[in-house]
Amino acid sequence: MKKLSANLWLIIFTFCSIGVFAQNNETPKVVLITLDGLRWQELFTGADSLLIANKEYVHDTTQLKKTFWREHAKERREALMPFFWTKVTSLGQLHGNRLLGSKMNLTNTKWFSYPGYNEILTGAADDARITSNDKFNNPNTTVLERYNQTEIGKGKVAAFGSWDVFPFIVNEERSGVPVNAGFESAKVNPNDREQFLNKLQKQIPSPWGSVRLDAFTHHFALEYMKKEQPKLVYIAYGETDDFAHDGDYQAYLKSAHNTDGLIKDIWEFTQQDDFYRDQTIFLVTTDHGRGTQPLDTWRSHGSNIKGADQVWLVVFGKGITPMGEVKREEQWYTNQIAPSILELLNVPFNAEEIQGKPLKF
Repeated sequence: MKKLSANLWLIIFTFCSIGVFAQNNETPKVVLITLDGLRWQELFTGADSLLIANKEYVHDTTQLKKTFWREHAKERREALMPFFWTKVTSLGQLHGNRLLGSKMNLTNTKWFSYPGYNEILTGAADDARITSNDKFNNPNTTVLERYNQTEIGKGKVAAFGSWDVFPFIVNEERSGVPVNAGFESAKVNPNDREQFLNKLQKQIPSPWGSVRLDAFTHHFALEYMKKEQPKLVYIAYGETDDFAHDGDYQAYLKSAHNTDGLIKDIWEFTQQDDFYRDQTIFLVTTDHGRGTQPLDTWRSHGSNIKGADQVWLVVFGKGITPMGEVKREEQWYTNQIAPSILELLNVPFNAEEIQGKPLKF
C-alpha cells in the first residue's frame, strides 16, 4: 500500500512538473511603455543641478530641492524614480547611461514625437513620410498590428496614450488594434470604475489641448488589462514632454516621479494576476531626448537641438538577465525595440521591412 502511494505521488509530481514547465515556457506577455521626452540625464543622475534652483523654471525651489535634491547622483535618481532604482535594478536592465559608455540613439533624423514613436513601434525610421506631428494614418506597420495579425495575438493587443495622435500612429483604422488616447472614454462595456473615469476625465481640465493627464491613460489601461487580458499592451505617458515644453521643471520632475509609481502599479498588478504573473516582460523607453546646453534647450527637442537623439531603454521581467544599470561600452538604437518584441513573441518578420536587429537581453 505504501509503495502504491509513493507511485501515485510520483505521478502527481510528474504531471505538476510538466504543467509548471509548460507554463514557464509559454510565449511571454509584453507591456511596452513610453515616457514622452524624458531625458536620460534625469533617469540616470536625477534632478539637474542647473535647473532645480533656477527660478525661471521652478516656482518653489526650496520645496523642489527638499523633495528631489541629494548630494550624490545615485541618491538623486532614487529620490526621483524609486521603483526603477530600488526594484527594477534587481529585475532587469537599464541601458543608456552615457557616462558609463552605454549609449542608445534614434536613427530617425527628426528627433520629435511622431517619428520617434514610429521608429519604436515599427523598427524603422521613415524620414521621407513621417515629417510632422500631424494627425495622419501611419503608412507603416507597427509591432502591435503585426501581432494582431497572428492567430495567437488576434484581439489580444491594445494601446493607450495621453496624446491624441496615437490612434493615427498605430493606424487604428487599418490595424484593428483598439486605441484609447487623448480625451477618449472607455466605450466597450465599461465597468463601474471605467464609467467613473469617463465622468472624471470630463470634469478635470488638462493643461493642454491635445494631451490628457497621465493618470487617466494609466487607469484606462489598467482596467482594460484586468478585463480583457491583452498579451501585448502599449501605454504611452505624455506629461513629461508637455511640462518641459511649458518650461516647468518642477512639474516635469514631479511627473517623472509619478510615472515611476504608475509603472510600479502596473508591475504589481501583473505580479498578482494569474494571467500575467511571472509571464510578463516590460520594455520602457522614450521617443526622443532633450537639449542640455544652452540651458534653455532642455525645454526643446528636434534636429536642431544637440542631444535630442539620445534615448534610453529599461527592460525587466520574465527571462530578462538581471544586470541592473549597464556599465559597459555599447551602442543600441531605437529601431531595435520592435524586432526585439517580435522575437520575444515568436512572430516572424521580414528583415527588409525592419531595419533594426533584435536586442539580446
